[in-house]
Amino acid sequence: MSPELISILVLAVVFVIATTRSVNMGALAFAAAFAVGELVADLDADGIFAGFPGDLFVVLVGVTYLFAIARANGTTDWLVHASIRLVRGRVALIPWVMFFLTGTLTAIGAVSPAAVAIVAPIALSFAARYGISPLLMGAMVVHGAQGGGFSPISIYGTIVNGIVEREKLPGSEITLFLTSLAANVLIAGVVFVLFGGLKLGARGAGPHPPTAERGTPSPAGTTTASPEHDGTEATATGARATATATATGSGSGTGPRPGTSTSTSTSTSTSTSTSTSIDVETPRLTSARIATLGALLALVVAVLVLDLDAGLTAITLAATLSAVWPDDSRKAVNQIAWSTVLLICGVLTYVGVLDEMGTITWAGEGVSGIGVPLLAAVLLCYIGAVVSAFASSVGIMGALIPLAVPFLAQGEIGAVGMIAALAISATVVDVSPFSTNGALVLAAAPDVDRERFFRQLMIYGAIVVAVVPAVVWLVLVVPGFG
Repeated sequence: MSPELISILVLAVVFVIATTRSVNMGALAFAAAFAVGELVADLDADGIFAGFPGDLFVVLVGVTYLFAIARANGTTDWLVHASIRLVRGRVALIPWVMFFLTGTLTAIGAVSPAAVAIVAPIALSFAARYGISPLLMGAMVVHGAQGGGFSPISIYGTIVNGIVEREKLPGSEITLFLTSLAANVLIAGVVFVLFGGLKLGARGAGPHPPTAERGTPSPAGTTTASPEHDGTEATATGARATATATATGSGSGTGPRPGTSTSTSTSTSTSTSTSTSIDVETPRLTSARIATLGALLALVVAVLVLDLDAGLTAITLAATLSAVWPDDSRKAVNQIAWSTVLLICGVLTYVGVLDEMGTITWAGEGVSGIGVPLLAAVLLCYIGAVVSAFASSVGIMGALIPLAVPFLAQGEIGAVGMIAALAISATVVDVSPFSTNGALVLAAAPDVDRERFFRQLMIYGAIVVAVVPAVVWLVLVVPGFG
């Protein structure tokens, strides 16, 4: 048995054990990376650690640390109230606002993970506060980022168009951009319908306490606590409702927290009571909240304008806020998504071992050698989707497009459609919890059963991997064959 095949089988075993035994997959992946790297690939420790995603580690820690502070001092509550006021109480519009916001950021040049790192914590805090499915909100953010990701001035667009030019293939920058945007808008629309987006239109703008299952109100109108909480936050007692409704927002952390509800927002569904609920509950801006808003704005400017690293910038801003307001930030370090950090870093370290030992190249070259162009095309799309779900989308596009050159040069497969299909297949799967964007969504979600949310993202990512490459191949590649 070849070393490449052994490494793939070990990865499958890691998935099976993690799924059936509820063991952190990252810990298993680190062990697998050590075993396969030493015994099969003959790599030393430096070769194994070459795949450790140090930059992603800092991004996950820095961004979740900063937004943990923002949650602790009530800044995220202020932001979600500002968002609901912006759309005049129409909660159903918020997922689409987040979609087009991240799409705009990537279209004008932001790196996709940077845009998601900025928008996802705010979007998911809003989802927790108003009982929106976190899977719906997270998917809207990620697909929005990918929808704008192939504009002619975007990072992805520039890279792919550069590869096309270097390989002397025919290409169309506008076609690439519009097909990716259309694909992501269509997927977002399906997700919106399937995960309760239409029901949001009939809902008032009052807060909805999360339940353990989906983060939405229970059918009986009562609420239950998330498995990660003791239930005190999600129980809508009269005393708690009164306290929330009369909060002044002074000090830090006095704004309404996710999972609270008020008598005005739950006792009636009229527009008058809904408006009153929002007005009464809106927390005031304190010095800590103003400073935190300034830190979030500084993060946006640093990443989008100054091109600084998102993780290092976020952790620096978080440390500064912690030094000035230590009481607000004391528990924030414990709220960093450490289990997610272990999970993602472990899996990506193992993927790095696969890359070091040539498994990914081996699989790609095997497919490109197939004598049937249409079959080779769809298999390349699937390889792009599967590998990108665990690794760099840019990296896999840079590898797959050159691999497709031999049969594209034969003229039987349309180059423009094939390149667009590869680009969409390799990026639309970034909602996977093992990709950078999916990991950021998983880490940013407050007040959820994180293990359950991880499984939801993994299942959704698997569905996207299984369906989208075949659809884009059928729509973009098959019509240009012959």
